[in-house]
Amino acid sequence: MRHYIGVVHQDGDSAFGVHFPDVPGCFSAADDFDDLLANASEALALHLEGEALPATRSLEAIREDAEVARDLTEGAFLLAVPVIRLSGRTTKANITMDAGLLAAVDATARKRGLTRSAFLADLARREIAG
Repeated sequence: MRHYIGVVHQDGDSAFGVHFPDVPGCFSAADDFDDLLANASEALALHLEGEALPATRSLEAIREDAEVARDLTEGAFLLAVPVIRLSGRTTKANITMDAGLLAAVDATARKRGLTRSAFLADLARREIAG
C-alpha cells in the first residue's frame, strides 16, 4: 500500500489542515485530531480516483523541500497517509471468527442499518486509515 506524506497545519483553535507535497491540489481538514488520518486518506483516494498514482519522495526528501521546511519551522508536522483505492467491484471472501463475535458483528450491523459485509468493510477501511 502506498503512503503519501501530508503536512499538517493548525492555526490556534482552528481545524487541522493537510496538504500533500507529492499530490498537488489535494487538501483535507479535520476538526478533531482523531479524524485527521481517516479524512486525509479519504481525500487522497477521492483526489486520485481514476488517476495514476504520483511518485512519492522519501521522508528525508520531503523534509528538505523548502516549503515543507518552512511549514515545519512554523509548527506544522508530517503525517504518513495511506491511499486506499477502491476498485468499485466487490469480491466474495470467506472469513472465520468466533460465533459469539460474529453474532455481535451482525447485531451491531443491523442497528446501524448495514449488512455484515458493509460493516466489516467500513471497519477495515477505518483501521487501515488509522
